[in-house]
Amino acid sequence: MPGFLVGEAALDLPLSHNVPVSWLRDHASPAVKWRTVKDILPVEGASAADRDALLAEVRASKAVMQIVRRQKANGTWGDNILGADLGRGRILPEGGTISQYRRLVEFGVAHDERAYRLTERAFFRLLSRDEAPELLFEFKSVGKADPGLAAWVRALMREGAAAALAHGGLMDDPRVRGAAHRIASDISQFLRSELTDKPFVRRGNRTLLHPEAYPPSVFSVSMIAFMPSLQRERAGFVERLAAFLAKPATKRNVAIQAGRRFYRPTYELFGDPLQVDAAGRTDDIPFALHWIEILIRLGVLHTFESAQRALARLLKECDERGVWNPKALRTVPRSSSNLANFAFPLEPDGKTPERRQADVTFRLALIAKLAGWSLNYT
Repeated sequence: MPGFLVGEAALDLPLSHNVPVSWLRDHASPAVKWRTVKDILPVEGASAADRDALLAEVRASKAVMQIVRRQKANGTWGDNILGADLGRGRILPEGGTISQYRRLVEFGVAHDERAYRLTERAFFRLLSRDEAPELLFEFKSVGKADPGLAAWVRALMREGAAAALAHGGLMDDPRVRGAAHRIASDISQFLRSELTDKPFVRRGNRTLLHPEAYPPSVFSVSMIAFMPSLQRERAGFVERLAAFLAKPATKRNVAIQAGRRFYRPTYELFGDPLQVDAAGRTDDIPFALHWIEILIRLGVLHTFESAQRALARLLKECDERGVWNPKALRTVPRSSSNLANFAFPLEPDGKTPERRQADVTFRLALIAKLAGWSLNYT
């Protein structure tokens, strides 16, 4: 089978994939079972009654119930939007409201749930550029006395809210489209400027992001990936974005000045965020799977050698049924970056080998479906 081309070399990626539907139905969590039927299996592959039963099982699952119960009346989880320790440049394992909303989407919870509506009210207020002090959420105290910090935080929250809403299926809502085009225009201006090659400046003993630079973030890239109409309307921009993201990421110790404070980049991207070795191994399988899905949704996987190597490695670890079966798998893969914790794992119990295999097995099948490969259901 031909693979995707990288320069003059071809990576060994197949154009077909075995989807172990029966195995997943026997061994996976309610969310993985439901997502397999909902997003991978043809419509005729399951009856309406079967689909309704699987969806009800997801809604009643302990994992979903815990998320819904923790939601506050204002639609947030812990009055926290970003879920990040920006001072240390890390994302908290549980994430914030953006992550919790997207986790419900990843579980496949139906969009008519009240939990979505509560959060969407807050998200749409963020998109409207409402500058009410309470909309700074976890940054309310520090942002009150620092307008520069407040402006930076609001922009990052808008990107996250737009990404979550697009992921949740509201990509054609005029409010989401308007915000998305504004964000894309700001990034496009950066990609067309000289700052693309030199986005950093030295200030004393610090290397800082240039104050006029507006690089893409994991939020903005995800937002675009879930908005196919925006991709069609701004095809040239998507090509420039892919070219920028395919470059090796900087290894400099960079800081971002936001008002009077300095933060380590947490969501910002300065090149390829996926770290893999020559054999395609990565320490962050959850993020690798999420990033590969994003690149496929953008139609640019062929531009990213690192992502292709990681995908080829994971596929080679699948058995003849399509079940991911690497050697010495003792725990469910965990993310070192926490960037994809909202999506992985959907399996809360990793006590058995099958449970530890199920999430990656499902993700690889979903990637194959999104890539348009020939699928063999077993």
